Parts: sequence; structure tokens; C-alpha cells
Amino acid sequence: MSLATMLSFAQVLGLTFVPILIALDSIGNLPIILSWTAGLSEKEMKLTLRQALLTALGVGLVFVLAGRAVFLLLGITINDFLIAGGLVLLVLAIMDLVSSTPRESSGIPPGQKFGVVPIGTPLLAGPATLTTILILSETYGLLPTAVSYILNLLLAWYLYENAARLTSLLGTAGLKAASKVVSLLLAAIAIKIVRQGLAAMLGGFLP
Repeated sequence: MSLATMLSFAQVLGLTFVPILIALDSIGNLPIILSWTAGLSEKEMKLTLRQALLTALGVGLVFVLAGRAVFLLLGITINDFLIAGGLVLLVLAIMDLVSSTPRESSGIPPGQKFGVVPIGTPLLAGPATLTTILILSETYGLLPTAVSYILNLLLAWYLYENAARLTSLLGTAGLKAASKVVSLLLAAIAIKIVRQGLAAMLGGFLP
């Protein structure tokens, strides 16, 4: 592999890594992980996180691999999905921005084992993440998207294993602020995705 090819792949990797990082919102989900894993031993915590990450990996990769077949089956194009997916991401971002509490699923009693559901899905492999990786795979290719997704899941694994330490460092207010910034960035990316879809559909460039 030539240096130019490696640099090109690294650039594409960066373009796919950041949107997935924002969609996963690993930092914003830290308070939820802390609440749900309260009372677990270190061994139980590692097992729960392993189940969650493997579930998110499997769901995400299957979704990406089957995405093109779904397009053909439903008779939709990537431009249709760009617009629809961008709108979904925008709604999710706005909901996070206006909400005074972090993302939540149904109330889970502290200490209950729930690695597959709801941490694996829908907390990690949720609508925002699945929409993002499917769009990125159609735009930049399967390999860089898959690599970026795996790297993001490994980063999430590290963050959640050190959740208590990070929360102590940043504080609850710091986590909330970081989550809001992430949501704002996600909203901007969503608008960009919609703009790209419209531009391609109309056959021109929308500034």
C-alpha cells in the first residue's frame, strides 16, 4: 500500500470516525451507565460491558451490510435516505438539546444485568448510530466505516469501564455540558446530511 493510499484512507477514517463518535454520545451516556451498573461487581461490570459492545457491534455491522439490500427492496435511493436520515438525526439532536435530563430508556433497577438490552441496543446501536453508519458506508465505503465504528466502540468500552473516575473528574455539570455540545454538533451534521441529499437530488449545489 502506497503512502498516498494510506493518507487517503486515514483522511476518510477521520471523516467517518467523528460523526459516529457524535452519534454514539459515549460521554453523554456516562450518567446512565453509572446508574444502571450500580451495585455490580467488577467482574459483572466487565461481563455486562462485553455483552453490550458485542451486541452493538453485531447490530451495527449487520445493519450496514444489509442496508443496500433494503434500499433495493424498498426502491429508495441514497439521496432519499440522506434526507430522511438527516431529519431523524436532527430531531434526536433537538430532543437532546431541549431535554433537561440525559438520554434514558425504561427505568432499569440498579444492579440488573442488561448488557444486550438496553445498553447494547438501543443505547449504543440506536437510531442515531445506525442511521449515521449506514449513511457513511454509502458515502465513504464499508471498510472505513466499519473500522471507525469498531474504534468508537472500543473507546466507549474504555469510557464505561472508567465511568466512575471520569464522572468524578468532569462532574455531573461537566458531563451535561459535554452532552449538549455533542448534541449541537450532531444537529449541524444532520443539516449537512440533508443539504447533501437535496443537492444531489436537485442535481446542483446548495450553499
